[in-house]
Amino acid sequence: MSLPPGFLDELRARVTLSSVVAPRVTWDMRKTNRARGDWWAPCPFHQEKTASFHVDDRKGFYYCFGCHAKGDAITFLRETEGLDFMEAVRQLAESAGLALPAPDPESRQREDRRSRLVEVMEEAVRHFRLQLKGARGAAARDYVAARGLDEAALERFEIGFAPNERAGLLDTLTSRGIPLEDLVDAGLVIRPEDGGAPHDRFRNRLMFPIRDARGRAIAFGGRALDPAAPAKYLNSPQTALFDKSRTLYNHGPARSAAAKGATVIVAEGYMDVIALVMAGFEAAVAPLGTAITETQLEMLWRLADEPVIALDGDAAGQRAAQRLCELALPRLAAGRSLRFLLLPEGSDPDDLIRAEGAAAFRRLIDDALPLADLLWQSLAEGQKLDTPERRAAFDRLLRETLRRIADADVRRHYADDFAARRRALLETTAAGPARNRQRTAGPRPGGGRRPWPTPPSPTPETRLSILARAIPDYQLEDATREAAILAFLVTHPWLWEEFEGPLQDIEFTRPEHARIAAALFRHLMRGVTDREALRAVLEDEIGADPLEKLFAHKHISIAPAIRRPDDHDTARQSLIEEIARLSALRGALREIADAREDLSGVSNEGLTWRLREAAEARYRAVAAQLAATREEDDDDGSIGPYLQALLDSHDGRTRKRKNRP
Repeated sequence: MSLPPGFLDELRARVTLSSVVAPRVTWDMRKTNRARGDWWAPCPFHQEKTASFHVDDRKGFYYCFGCHAKGDAITFLRETEGLDFMEAVRQLAESAGLALPAPDPESRQREDRRSRLVEVMEEAVRHFRLQLKGARGAAARDYVAARGLDEAALERFEIGFAPNERAGLLDTLTSRGIPLEDLVDAGLVIRPEDGGAPHDRFRNRLMFPIRDARGRAIAFGGRALDPAAPAKYLNSPQTALFDKSRTLYNHGPARSAAAKGATVIVAEGYMDVIALVMAGFEAAVAPLGTAITETQLEMLWRLADEPVIALDGDAAGQRAAQRLCELALPRLAAGRSLRFLLLPEGSDPDDLIRAEGAAAFRRLIDDALPLADLLWQSLAEGQKLDTPERRAAFDRLLRETLRRIADADVRRHYADDFAARRRALLETTAAGPARNRQRTAGPRPGGGRRPWPTPPSPTPETRLSILARAIPDYQLEDATREAAILAFLVTHPWLWEEFEGPLQDIEFTRPEHARIAAALFRHLMRGVTDREALRAVLEDEIGADPLEKLFAHKHISIAPAIRRPDDHDTARQSLIEEIARLSALRGALREIADAREDLSGVSNEGLTWRLREAAEARYRAVAAQLAATREEDDDDGSIGPYLQALLDSHDGRTRKRKNRP
């Protein structure tokens, strides 16, 4: 439903944020200043011992300096309670004594429909539980007893039984006045398309209710008791209540346990979760019959910084781990990763806990592999690095993997980690062949069977070659290009709308530039496009000194885009050129860096000189293309093909950003 203007402002004004947050945290009264509405506590979104979670009642916002969670009272309820937007608004309005505006008829109809379906699902939960306890549930009770499920587990997880009857649930619930249409919409009954009689979806199965984060029954998982059944597990279909890609089994209880410090463990199925919870691992969850989705991964990170993924140690488990690594890489951030617990082949958490006890499983959790370790294992496994070509191919694989990490800081640390592991791997690889060559060396020139001489170590002159000395000049120009792009954007904020994609792809490597860019982009995304207003909010946030130093740079102060602040065409052309030059320059820097690494230990001044010349030739080519572009622009007033290609390369990403919900 839509809300009238001003309603949310009125709601936020009536609700004190600290009162909404208080049930979920323990305030640190040493740091808290109650009189000023300034509250501090350990963060409820990630595990920590220090109070880095800040609530400001005057502004109505919270922020965690550890995991960077932020928002207002509505955001807090959505993140901690699993509510959608309107549910959070409704809960706040009730606590504030503020009446919600009347919903439009369509929204009210949808909400009423969902409420009726939840009631139908709760009726089904009660029906299946009674069937397990009755005469027809004897075989099912024998099965759960054999699996080690006691009465406490059955009660806690509300496990039931669907007898092998075509319309047992259908007849029972319709006799209680529940319409057939509701049973079909809830996914409990199938109505054949050929016009045949409706029948129960679940038959001769052990039934596991699936609840959302708020505890509402939204679906079922059914475990077949007949070994010959076509599907061992059967879940409810997608309904108005249930989307398996956005649901985790045991989500609500796991969230409460994680907030108290329990380790979040992701298992593969219902029985694993139940075994883990009953053994004391309260924050266990499972996806529902599929690989973990992007949405489920984000849900897991709301529970913990580093969830532990428990997978079978067989080939299928290894493949699942690799798929999850690929899914996680672009989404990694500071304090946000995964750990992997690979079980012995052929065993699952349920088997292991029953065989060896909870203490043995706790040791496995403590020894779980960080994502970086598992990723390196998958990259290095089976690699033969005994030739330059194979080492080059391996290096390319590492670079391609690193490019998938979006966060610049995380990517830099992974690069350092990969470099150290690579050196160790190459040293291990080189040791064996070197010994073999020495033992099997043939006659050297002049006779005898002494080994061939090894190449000399690089001399100090080689280490300070032309290639190495070139880097500082490139880096100085790199800093200048960064500064120019920021200065042009501060002076011409209207450029943001057209160039948002290319600008957000730039990694500002200088700390002072990164700080300006973070504040600048944030305000531009909020719609601050007036030059004076933008300069004012920037100075208020980061101070006037960083901006003064930015514009004091000689290259910037004489730039036409700065000297003529009202010349929009010049500003646009100048920004495009700076982006293109920075891209070309960093390409040259990457080539030099790759060459320095690949040629480590090789004494060849001529080769290093030629590599440097090749990198410079690439950069000069870009400059020539830009010059040609300017001539084309002067002729017809349009943008040249080279710069148009630059913009087109970012167009898809820009559209994707703008279409994000």
